[in-house]
Amino acid sequence: PIPKLNPKGCDFITGSGATACFIMEAGIPKGLSFASVYSVGNSAQMGVEEILQNMDETFDAEKDSTVKMLYIETITNPQKLLKHSRSLIQKGCKIVAIKAGSSEAGSRAASSHTGALASSDTAVDALFRKAGIVRCYGREELITVASVFMHPEMQGKRIAIITHAGGPAVMLTDALSEGGLEIPTISGEKAESLKEKLFPGSSVANPIDFLATGTAEQLGIIIDACDQDFDHIDAMVVIFGTPGLVEIFDVYEVLHQKMNSVKKPLFPVLPSTLTAAKEVEFFLSKGRINFPDEVNLGRALSKVYKTAKPAGKAETLTDIDTETIRRTVESCESGYLSPEQVSQLLDAAGISRAGEAVAKTREEAVAAATKLGFPLVMKVIGPVHKSDVGGVVLGIKTKEQVLAEFDRMMKITDTSSILMQPMLQGTELFAGASKEDSFGHLIFFGLGGIFIEVLKDVASTLAPLSADEAKNMIQSIKSYPIIQGVRGQAGINEEKLRDILLRLSALLDAAPEIAEMDMNPLLGNAKDVVAVDARIRIEK
Repeated sequence: PIPKLNPKGCDFITGSGATACFIMEAGIPKGLSFASVYSVGNSAQMGVEEILQNMDETFDAEKDSTVKMLYIETITNPQKLLKHSRSLIQKGCKIVAIKAGSSEAGSRAASSHTGALASSDTAVDALFRKAGIVRCYGREELITVASVFMHPEMQGKRIAIITHAGGPAVMLTDALSEGGLEIPTISGEKAESLKEKLFPGSSVANPIDFLATGTAEQLGIIIDACDQDFDHIDAMVVIFGTPGLVEIFDVYEVLHQKMNSVKKPLFPVLPSTLTAAKEVEFFLSKGRINFPDEVNLGRALSKVYKTAKPAGKAETLTDIDTETIRRTVESCESGYLSPEQVSQLLDAAGISRAGEAVAKTREEAVAAATKLGFPLVMKVIGPVHKSDVGGVVLGIKTKEQVLAEFDRMMKITDTSSILMQPMLQGTELFAGASKEDSFGHLIFFGLGGIFIEVLKDVASTLAPLSADEAKNMIQSIKSYPIIQGVRGQAGINEEKLRDILLRLSALLDAAPEIAEMDMNPLLGNAKDVVAVDARIRIEK
């Protein structure tokens, strides 16, 4: 369909004409309107990025829509998408997007449809986070988030639920709570005063249930109280339908008028789309949007609230030895770097590392043990997955053990020498990076050792990092309480940890030839965080 365009509606950019029709057919009956619709097809001549660029470069805050809705199958220029979406959001716009093709099978479908290769889903996630884009995965979710964006922005996460039906309020409460929003208790003198104005049996504790017999006048009183009297409420959701026994035009008229006058955001859930079809149509004719499903609304509100603003300016470190980094990278061939070259890069970037020595003979192993002191760690150099081949031994305490393990480990396939390090104490962490085609470097962080593969509790961000992004990476993993310290154990020095992530980002900036990099493990304690093992692959 060709919708009747509304300058106050949202801008819609799509990579699929048919999908655009389906999205509009689902959104228009709910009251969502469109200021413009662009279909770029398979992006052969122009993509979503170019449309966003034009919107950014010609943006007029007085005239243009501030809500942008995207359906994307192909990202041909991630940096352009990042630049202009972030710029638009910084100008006051809000962007919600579907990037289809997140699974391997979905990528094949997207490729066969558009004739273009789909992007890494992890990289897309990271790009959207950096830009401040809310990511969705289905048409209803996309429409609901866009509809939330058409309302005033919530300034906090405390919601009042106003309802005349218990079930939907309970389901909405669950959805909001699971999404990290709050439904605070309402009590005190003002709450009691409100209750006296409602029918006996009503509850104002939150959800505020004013019963199936509740009137339009009572709804207006409740909305005013939440807006003016209860300072610990940031937004309201009104749930009001009908079993079809009475008309409720007056209720929806009051709801419309209050949405004009209140200071706090107010979201209407009008579920009776059949029995109150005329009343809902009357409400929508006022330019309003209906959220017929309270759980979809709750999840959308949670997703919007949790999406961070665009990342700030990347941190600039002045003590990075760029000259040494460039000299080391330019002198090596493509492939994995030697331990000596890895150490040179870490040192040049200012990343603390454990003391170490490389032994190729039994005599060198004994000499290294004497210098480093016991207990020791011995690791094979050559095999990529050292633990899988028995190439890591901890807690070596004597020269006899050194010689025995040296002889055994040198027989492991692909082993060229043995790395020896002092046995350090701390929590094992992981930081690394990989280069994604056209996206640039992705930086990863999580618990280290074997836990990274078992738990898969990893945060990722596109380089370069800002200080806030480094902080958010650390705090976003589920294992963050371990970093803080649990059950009497000291936590990890987060300042040192943030510093390592920023230095990793700076190293990638100085050496874009790095294709893969792992620091696993990093050992962290209350005093310091040091790299115990690292590998770097260069691609020229």
